[in-house]
Amino acid sequence: MGVFVRVRGWLGCDDRQLAQVTRIVESDDPDKTYSGGWAFPPRQYNFTNWAFYGAEMRAQAVDDFLEQLRRIARIPASDDDNDLITGLFLVSHEVDGMSEWQVRDGDVVIRAASETYRYLDE
Repeated sequence: MGVFVRVRGWLGCDDRQLAQVTRIVESDDPDKTYSGGWAFPPRQYNFTNWAFYGAEMRAQAVDDFLEQLRRIARIPASDDDNDLITGLFLVSHEVDGMSEWQVRDGDVVIRAASETYRYLDE
């Protein structure tokens, strides 16, 4: 049956960055990156745009999704504030446990998830 990984999280960005995120997601092979897990609210409110992700994927697909997320993280700032895309993903591996993927500073920083989030895997 294989090992599964549950990935859930969000990104915050501006209008131009969101358009680039959408292009990246739409251009990738959905079978490799589980791109169907992305959700883009049809109406965004105020200053920050949001993109959400949730999927359970086979463990061998995680690297492809992570590469997609790293390409998204590298999208440059597009306004005078120089804000880069930020976000947080919780990644639960059936064997290796939970990790936290922080999208910040143009990259994805991976570290062990806080015990605070363990209830999500129960």
